[in-house]
Amino acid sequence: MKRHLIPILLLAALHLPVSAQQAPQQTSAVQPGRTSQSQITHSQDAQLAKAWGLRNDEFARYRELMEGPIGTYSPNLDPLSVLGIEARSDEERRRYAELQVQVEARRVEKLLAYQRAYDEAWQRMNPGMPRVNLPDDSPSTAAARGSGRTAVFVKDGCATCGQVVQRLQTSGLQFDLYMVGSRQDDARIRDWAKRAQIDPARVRSGSITLNHDAGRWLSLGLPGDLPAVVREVNGQWQRQP
Repeated sequence: MKRHLIPILLLAALHLPVSAQQAPQQTSAVQPGRTSQSQITHSQDAQLAKAWGLRNDEFARYRELMEGPIGTYSPNLDPLSVLGIEARSDEERRRYAELQVQVEARRVEKLLAYQRAYDEAWQRMNPGMPRVNLPDDSPSTAAARGSGRTAVFVKDGCATCGQVVQRLQTSGLQFDLYMVGSRQDDARIRDWAKRAQIDPARVRSGSITLNHDAGRWLSLGLPGDLPAVVREVNGQWQRQP
């Protein structure tokens, strides 16, 4: 009789419900996963806070604010802008404004450094070829940019920008056009120039040049939105009416 005890117990164990046998394993597997994901998120937020020059508690407040109205209306707003707009005191507002100036200065410095490298690579790989031409234009020499030359900063999706450029072109003024947000894509400038009805002959002659902005507009530090018509006066760039 005793010899049959162990097989019977084993048989009983084999007939236990599957969920009862596996439940402890499922609980053990799921809980560590939750902890690990929380730790990863916390680590990522800490890295992002450091990149923006913020404390961890400030970045946590930014996350909370983005769950509210400002996140709905401006989902792509950066942390410093969000915290500055929602500042609880003048001291906080000044702090975030100063941090943003520092971040923008570093960004512009990197953009200009890359633009210099891009310019050098273009001249080395395509000597004598103009940077941007309208479709079907023949190559021409770039315009000499002497002192007093007007610069016009525009962006895509801006109806007023096209109107301002048309007015300048009709007046016969020579100017250098810089497209903000072109992403170094020549096709963007060509398409915009066609829509704005810029005269290809004036581009060929160099009286109007088409250029990537590459951070130049931010580096000027001038107030106001685009379009912007600016000119260098006594070594200082000034916005023109």
